[in-house]
Amino acid sequence: MTQPTYAELVELIVEMRTELNILRAENAALKVRVADLEARLRTNSQNSSKPPSADGPGKAKTRSLRTPSTRKPGGQDGHRGQTSAQVADPDVVIRHEPSCCTGCGSDLADATEVGCSRRQVFDIPPIKVHVTEHQIISRRCHCGKTSTGDTPAQAGGPVQYGPVMCAVVIYLFMGQFLSKKRTAQAISELFGIPVSDGTVAAVTSRAAGDLGEFLAQVTARLKSSPVVHFDETGLRCEGRNHWLHSASTPAFTRLFFHRRRGTEAMAKMNILPGFTGTAVHDAWAPYDTYTAARHALCNAHLLRELQAVTDHHHASNTDLPGAWCWAQQVRDALLTLHKAAAAHPDTPVDQAVIAAETVKIRHALLAATHPDGAIGRKHRALARRIHRREVDYLKFASDPAIPFTNNPTEQEIRMTKIRQKISGTMRTEKGAGHFADLRSYLQTTAKHGVPALAALTQLTSRNPWLPAHT
Repeated sequence: MTQPTYAELVELIVEMRTELNILRAENAALKVRVADLEARLRTNSQNSSKPPSADGPGKAKTRSLRTPSTRKPGGQDGHRGQTSAQVADPDVVIRHEPSCCTGCGSDLADATEVGCSRRQVFDIPPIKVHVTEHQIISRRCHCGKTSTGDTPAQAGGPVQYGPVMCAVVIYLFMGQFLSKKRTAQAISELFGIPVSDGTVAAVTSRAAGDLGEFLAQVTARLKSSPVVHFDETGLRCEGRNHWLHSASTPAFTRLFFHRRRGTEAMAKMNILPGFTGTAVHDAWAPYDTYTAARHALCNAHLLRELQAVTDHHHASNTDLPGAWCWAQQVRDALLTLHKAAAAHPDTPVDQAVIAAETVKIRHALLAATHPDGAIGRKHRALARRIHRREVDYLKFASDPAIPFTNNPTEQEIRMTKIRQKISGTMRTEKGAGHFADLRSYLQTTAKHGVPALAALTQLTSRNPWLPAHT
């Protein structure tokens, strides 16, 4: 074997150095990729917009974003408890007399009554459908003319269900989220009358069709409100993802079904176009296209995003467990302002406190460092958004009418997810639209203290509940 020459050795070293540099670059890229994948694995309902159901059976213990409280669990001092109480006028009274004296065995029929303890049992008697027959009488006058009585509106055919029965059908189907089949089965078993899936659909469709005036008034009330919460969530229909949009205040709720998520659906919903109040929402860009409105951003979303940054920081600095993280400083400043706002909910936070915490946020953003790769780009985008939308995120501190989070409207659309878990996805777009309209009606009437069954009975009587004129 011949010895390599000096030139050959130099050439070999150059080749090996080139290959080493390539391997180092590949290794660095793989490290970034691994870090991105690990960050994705760490996402859960506590540090992202994932729902809790996506955490899986092996999810970590729930970690609340709230700070610890000194209050004990359960009912607080001064809270009025609620329990069953006896009624003064029961429907049935049954007296239980002693058969004889337990001492001497004597008959007690004429003995003096010296005491009576009362026990009341609340139960539901056997349910029997009440059938009313409307006989439409025709009479012939001596002049030869035949006259017929007027047919009541609720008796348009030979057989139909009354408003209370229809209200119960809608209550089970739209209020308790049973499927059409299970709703029909429940009605048949509870009341002993046959009800088909088609009857459930027909009753629901007719009721939704009577909500035109209600929906118009609710839309107008929301459009003129000073603060409205907006959100949207996916709703599976006909095997594809559609969207359920929500607009709500403490007094009104409007749910709207559409194929699209963005401005096309928002324009069709017709609340944001021309709205001049404050729209509270997440940082999704289409909301910002409505420039006539003022905007306030949800800090619950922001806290989750900041928690994700903090989690990644701690996972990447295991050798420095107490290392400073810019996201933690921003989070602490937000929570300090939130605590100050909650302490005096009817007045703005003191300007000195706002200024001090705002400086902390700005300093954290200036000093922030970010990792490489996709996760780093995501963190930088978050920091830029906080800087750019600082006023919208902190609006709650200077205006008591603006909430810290957008939770109210998220709670409005949570029922949709419950419905999908119980009864599956929507079969038709028409049915999904009816669901949105009827849930708008039920959630709005509940806010005005009207029980669901009473509100639905009004609706099925062709006289839906409407907001009082102001």
